[in-house]
Amino acid sequence: MVNDRTQPGSPGRRSFLKQCSAAAVAGLAVRQTPVAAVDSPLEAAKLPTISLGEHRISRLVVGSNPVLGYSYMGPHADRHMREYFTLEQTVEFLRQCEAAGINAFQFAVRDDTLAALAESRRRGSQMKWICLHSDPKGVAQVVEQTAPIAMVHHGGVTDRLFAQGRAGEVHDYVRAAHDAGVLAGVSAHNPDCIKRIADEGWEVDLFMTCFYFLTRALVPETKDQVAELPTLDLGYPFFKDDPHVMARVIRQIDQPCLAFKILASGRMCASQASVKGAFQFAFEQIKTTDGVIVGMYPRFFDEIQANAGYAREFGAPTTG
Repeated sequence: MVNDRTQPGSPGRRSFLKQCSAAAVAGLAVRQTPVAAVDSPLEAAKLPTISLGEHRISRLVVGSNPVLGYSYMGPHADRHMREYFTLEQTVEFLRQCEAAGINAFQFAVRDDTLAALAESRRRGSQMKWICLHSDPKGVAQVVEQTAPIAMVHHGGVTDRLFAQGRAGEVHDYVRAAHDAGVLAGVSAHNPDCIKRIADEGWEVDLFMTCFYFLTRALVPETKDQVAELPTLDLGYPFFKDDPHVMARVIRQIDQPCLAFKILASGRMCASQASVKGAFQFAFEQIKTTDGVIVGMYPRFFDEIQANAGYAREFGAPTTG
């Protein structure tokens, strides 16, 4: 998930964003036509793939939270990530992901991210982009600027609008994405939102499904579960059994799902044995037509190669 909150910035940060914005405008002005749906044999051999519409993507999709500086571990970790992911480092990071066989990146619209995407494409990247977004009126512009394969309604916003009785606004977003000529998706942390959309037969091409119901406080029937916990406020409630609940929903719906937060925003990363176990659990629980989205921060350890290896080991049923 990409948070809606904005990060407070210093004058240096604002200057950096201005530079990124200019680079994004320059780069996107010469953007290429999106690559064809058929990937090279070499890339397809590296990681198992699934279909999203006419596109084939790796079952492991790289997420943008670390790139955006959203660690879910507090402001110091957020700042650490933001300082690491400069424009050049982000471009290099995406290059390394692509070289490892990861051919899809879930991004959010922000000046520095757009600049990195534009520069990556200028350097020949063929990575497919999936945009997490929430404004129906802005869909056409984002599609024109970045040529994503899909526009997906932001999970936190989905949960809030459903809780407020405004689910129709999410449905409007789905229609806007299709009107713009791309795949339409909906993200959610609340499994009931996913179930309702599937039950009502919305024309959704894919779902992004969080393994943890982080927005419990929005729902009257579940907010007391958070209030009753005898702990300090840690920001988000990661309940141990949540992945099982969402996985059951994933298996019951026809559309492909991209499960995210399979590592509980780093809480499952105390060891590589724990990370490997989380990947194994995720791929065993979801459908063979589904994938996972994982944020990566390879500053101290080559998470890209490690995660690609786990996806290759446990996501292999879709190959061939």
